[in-house]
Amino acid sequence: MPDSPSKTAVAVLGATGSIGTATMDVLRRLGDPWHAVGLSAHSRLSELRDLSLGSGVRYVAATCTETARDFDFGEFAGGAEVLIGPEALVRLAEDPAVDTVVAAVVGSAGLPSTLAAAKAGKRLALANKEALVVAGSLVTQASRLSGGEIIPIDSEHSAIFQALQTGRAQDVQRIILTASGGPFRTWSPSQMAQATVGDALAHPTWQMGRKITIDSATMMNKALEVIEARWLFDLPPEKIGVVIHPQSIIHSMVEFVDGSVIAQLSPPDMRLPIQYALTYPDRTGCPCPKMDWAQAVQLEWEPVDTEKFPALKLGWEVASRGGTCGAVVNAANEAAVALFLAGEIRFTEIVTGCRRILEVHNYDASPTLDELMRLDRWAREEITKWAAVC
Repeated sequence: MPDSPSKTAVAVLGATGSIGTATMDVLRRLGDPWHAVGLSAHSRLSELRDLSLGSGVRYVAATCTETARDFDFGEFAGGAEVLIGPEALVRLAEDPAVDTVVAAVVGSAGLPSTLAAAKAGKRLALANKEALVVAGSLVTQASRLSGGEIIPIDSEHSAIFQALQTGRAQDVQRIILTASGGPFRTWSPSQMAQATVGDALAHPTWQMGRKITIDSATMMNKALEVIEARWLFDLPPEKIGVVIHPQSIIHSMVEFVDGSVIAQLSPPDMRLPIQYALTYPDRTGCPCPKMDWAQAVQLEWEPVDTEKFPALKLGWEVASRGGTCGAVVNAANEAAVALFLAGEIRFTEIVTGCRRILEVHNYDASPTLDELMRLDRWAREEITKWAAVC
């Protein structure tokens, strides 16, 4: 474990989302010396204002210029400086007053600021899995060169990160990401082909945003986590497994070469991995619910049916090929989910469309950030064209 003090000056990028608001709750409960330096939101500026009250932040950032144009920023208390436009995220990520950047902006929109934080040597508390999916080699290399560190907030990757503290990297046999199975765990493929938006949004365990909930239903979220894990933990795809665990209590596991399996367990609550990322290597009391050892609980796991959930095959393929594949699949999936939510494609066509766009793109093993962002735009346009004729 590092012997450096915890990084207590925090910028929360995506402060009005579920991860951002949970982070603000953790910061309030931790108290001094942890404090928010900067907060950002896209268009939910009234909520951003409410979060900023009494927090003493230096900066607030509104990335949607159109919404910001009509908002009265005089309502913000404490004289915080207002930053407007997408580039404000990079400004916050690079600010010398910031020790830790909580990267909670959903989708590829969070990539430039995540990369900026990595280049600036920050502690990157990473909830934006797309940043590593799209540009894992760029982000991880930048963090290594700058002396920064990346600590995952996703519950599964946080669990792996914690379990890895018990052994040596060379002794890892495999890591096992757990998945709830989503709302369609017991559905047949023919039933899934007829799934409605309401069916797909009915997650049995978590309350999440619409896009992430759909990703859970297709298991694309787990495919993206496989890709993310490949970069976070520098492991080949064959050492990254997935099992379905409906109770969502075992958050993930590490199996070592001697057969020992170390798992991290807790009732589902994102405040725990958020707090761990902020306080690492220290631990402190957390308001999250605790395991009740006086109650009988049955924990189950079962293998994943990759024929029913073909997104996982995509995940392992992209993790193996690297290069431009992650950017293409991530962008195609974001666009396909939006098309499904709008009623323009069927549920099972989300992954089919992603596979098609991956197959026809011009692969580059060592892309630049500009090339990745160009392919991000291209993939969104292509899947919209594909949906119109499929």
